[in-house]
Amino acid sequence: MSKIEFLDTTLRDGAQAVGINFSQCDRASIFKLLDGFGISLIESGVANPKDREFFKAVSSERLVAFSATRHRDKNVQNDEALNDVLDANTSTVCVFGKADGRQAKRVLGVSTDENLNIIADSVRYLRSNGRRVIFDAEHFFDGYLYDAAYALKVLEVAVQAGADTVVLCDTNGGTMPWQIYDAVKEAVAFLPKDIRVGIHAHDDCGMAVACSLMAVQAGATHVQGTFLGFGERCGNASLCTVIANLQLKMHVDCGCDLKKLTSTAHSIAEIANIGLQSSMPYVGAFAFAHKAGMHVDAVLKDEHSFEHISPASVGNEHRLILSEVSGRSAVSYKLQELIPDVDRLSPQTKQILDKIKQLEKDGFQFDTADGSFSLLAKRLLGTYTPSFELVGYDIKESQPDGISAAEVSIKVGDTVTSAKRNGNGPVNALDAALRDALTRCYPQIASITLSDYKVRVLDFASATGAMVRVLITSTDGKDSWTTVGVSTDVIEASWIALKDSFEYKLNGGGRA
Repeated sequence: MSKIEFLDTTLRDGAQAVGINFSQCDRASIFKLLDGFGISLIESGVANPKDREFFKAVSSERLVAFSATRHRDKNVQNDEALNDVLDANTSTVCVFGKADGRQAKRVLGVSTDENLNIIADSVRYLRSNGRRVIFDAEHFFDGYLYDAAYALKVLEVAVQAGADTVVLCDTNGGTMPWQIYDAVKEAVAFLPKDIRVGIHAHDDCGMAVACSLMAVQAGATHVQGTFLGFGERCGNASLCTVIANLQLKMHVDCGCDLKKLTSTAHSIAEIANIGLQSSMPYVGAFAFAHKAGMHVDAVLKDEHSFEHISPASVGNEHRLILSEVSGRSAVSYKLQELIPDVDRLSPQTKQILDKIKQLEKDGFQFDTADGSFSLLAKRLLGTYTPSFELVGYDIKESQPDGISAAEVSIKVGDTVTSAKRNGNGPVNALDAALRDALTRCYPQIASITLSDYKVRVLDFASATGAMVRVLITSTDGKDSWTTVGVSTDVIEASWIALKDSFEYKLNGGGRA
């Protein structure tokens, strides 16, 4: 099978997702990440001034300008969209047109013959201006099921006009994988052998990745999608998952550095300001996480017992989750970071496991609270030294402007330090005041930021008197850790988690 060419449309189709808004800096950063990972082509639209500025700022053979075919009432020389594509000055362009005769009539208001003329004119014009042309056959699969001959004719016209790649688009995301396979196979057989056939799948039925894989199985050698799968409506095929499956499961040459897969995915998610789904295949934080005691024990003996690939092959790692269902194997594995010679039969292992079970019964949660586990273990092992003591804190809320005020007094050695700060709510004010007081004694605190804050009510039947669990994730720009607090008072639960978030760092992080 030929090497697959990938076109990532995160900067164009991905930007159409609700909540996504890329700055020019964001676009440049994502482009650099995709380029470094090995994506063949990276697409962006030219519909607005911000798009056009991007093409002026970034120059690369991998960059692709995207547009519609000419307007029905214009010739190609006077069509703004086509000329904006040419002005982008990329060596490769992508232009889309209707492959469903019904869509041509209802949406474009043209006959099926005129639709073919529009496609041919547009492709020919771009090709005559020295561009490599990729033609996206919009609504191809719907059109194929309605009138296969016409859908294939659209491809033929685009090729005859100069397109070297035709992409079959499942625009509505409603086609099943086996239907994709049959249609792609016929298109490949129908077109000249030197023409690339591609797939552009949407995820409205949750099938975009499967459809993309089936298209490759049927002979497609060009795959489009967004790296993390986000896009309009339910999103696009996730190239992150498609590439891993093609390279690792189907042994297809993708030309990408899979060891950068996880880091690239997390970096793009950070730039897009979205939370990367923890269960996302290959790159999610829990993609190789194990919680059940028997599973943990098995993975430590043979990682392939519950992992379909080595996590390291995609730049990820396995995680052994601590909870009331964990066994000694998980605890001893975690403890080895603190005490290298500990094993599952050590008395410390049982002591800590028993304590975890007791605390989880009270509402604590350690499956994601790695920072709190480390501190718990150090306290039980006698290797923990408090960095500071709380003298007291006072919070005043409900000020007219909605700003809360917190005053915190701590004791470090024989010195008592107090700080008073305002914040957007009591927890933000408490965080700011504690941070201010601590930084005077521990300057390294300045590098720590709170990156996530979650509150969960544990007993809804108790209403406002219910126990609450607070999880706080902190980072110093290099490492991140999570701590947990539980109380009937959300401020006190927040204080427990907040205090431990700083203590974790001041006590050496995950080291003994």
